[in-house]
Amino acid sequence: MTESGPQLAARLRRRWAVLEALATVVGAVVVFTFLHAFHSAEDPNHPAHAAATGSLQLLAYLAVALPIGWVWRERRSRAMWHWLAEDRPAEPGERDLVCCEPLHELVVPATLWGGAAILFGALELPHVSHALVTLVTIALGGLTTSALVYLLVERLLRPVTARALAHAPPERPVGPGVPARLITAWGLASGVPLLGLGLLAIEALGGGFEDGGSLAVAVLILTGIGLAAGAIATVLSARSVADPIGAVRRALARVHEGDFDVQVAVDDGSEVGLLQAGFNEMAAGLRERERLRDLFGRHVGEEVARRALRGGVALGGEAREVAALFVDLVGSTAVASRRPPEEVVSFLNRFFAIVVDVVEAHGGWVNKFEGDAALCVFGAPTEQPDAAGRALAAGRVMAERLRRDLPELDAGIGISAGRAVAGNVGAERRLEYTVVGDPVNEAARLCELAKRQPARVLASGEALARASSDEAERWCPGEEIVLRGRQAPTRLARPTADRGNREPPSSSSGPVPLSRDHVRS
Repeated sequence: MTESGPQLAARLRRRWAVLEALATVVGAVVVFTFLHAFHSAEDPNHPAHAAATGSLQLLAYLAVALPIGWVWRERRSRAMWHWLAEDRPAEPGERDLVCCEPLHELVVPATLWGGAAILFGALELPHVSHALVTLVTIALGGLTTSALVYLLVERLLRPVTARALAHAPPERPVGPGVPARLITAWGLASGVPLLGLGLLAIEALGGGFEDGGSLAVAVLILTGIGLAAGAIATVLSARSVADPIGAVRRALARVHEGDFDVQVAVDDGSEVGLLQAGFNEMAAGLRERERLRDLFGRHVGEEVARRALRGGVALGGEAREVAALFVDLVGSTAVASRRPPEEVVSFLNRFFAIVVDVVEAHGGWVNKFEGDAALCVFGAPTEQPDAAGRALAAGRVMAERLRRDLPELDAGIGISAGRAVAGNVGAERRLEYTVVGDPVNEAARLCELAKRQPARVLASGEALARASSDEAERWCPGEEIVLRGRQAPTRLARPTADRGNREPPSSSSGPVPLSRDHVRS
């Protein structure tokens, strides 16, 4: 369950207070330990009461500094907590404020540690060298602690950053970017420890150390501090970049698998956030493109859509060997006059669902729906082996499916094959991929004639001749007739396995005599 703004604010405020307190205490203890080792190395007789006094001074300073830091931070970040409490989208100024909050947070620890450096350095003024070492050491400790606080706060506030950028991703980098984080990690891992070692070396060259063993202890303490702080800083800075990139990589893997409904949270205001936002824009574009391709494919057929997306569209076509299947309802006008429009549409959708299912199962595609009829094509836009055989098989199966699954409707099916032109027709601004030629016209005439035949399916002898032997054996050649609008005679073919076919209301078991409407005089 997603946290509300007030819940998120309450949780983060508690963690933030604990984080800063721990960072301050750890930094103070480390600095005091190093200073004690430094003074012991410089003077083996360093009095124990001096260490006790330093401890009391440290505790007193922490008792004052921690409450001041907490109140100061709360006042400075009040605007961010107020926005979270309102639980609303962030405005542009609030988005920038949230993105820059980790950087602004440096002001509090830097000021407190700077004050500690000045205060404890002043307490050592009777010994100038001690005062200088104390000042520099506390300043370096403050730098280390402040940098760690920045990296920890930046990670802590990622849910807040994601909420602020949810409705408006950054258009430009806001706050420190990847270079600044890497430089910070380098400073903590190398810069600060090397400066401390340099300070010890300068003091040793000046003859300030009387005990080499104590000097070694001081070096080991400083080395341990550098290793620990550097490891923490490197891990935090690396994860601040690696985690978002890992999320983008996982999202890209989902896109590669075809899942375009994916989005990554934009939880960074730097270049990393721009990368996250850029991926989301890319995914949104792919979703839109996929939706358009899906709609395009539903209107013109998936193969035609792929062909158009791959090679573009242009007017014109090419001659192809194709097979055409034309299917048309019988008495649809009467059905429409007796039934409500909604019921008619439901019948048509069920009818076309069977047509599409059968045609696609046999490798064809529905070129167009024409009211209560459909033109189906095999062998275009891509060549198909045995296009005529596929069309004949689809016609047989379609008739059986319609009789079984949609007995309340009746349809005629006509099938033809031959040379036709397949391509885009229309105008530059509005075109359609279709098949034009004699096989299409012949299939339409055979469909008209099939409505009066018991099997409701008729094919041309040309389709039978072009089909594979396995499919051709399932058809029986018949008489030759001259179809309406044509000059050359067409030999008819009917399925051989048509026992049990539904008879028309007033017909006998044999072929229905042809009327003059179907024979050209």
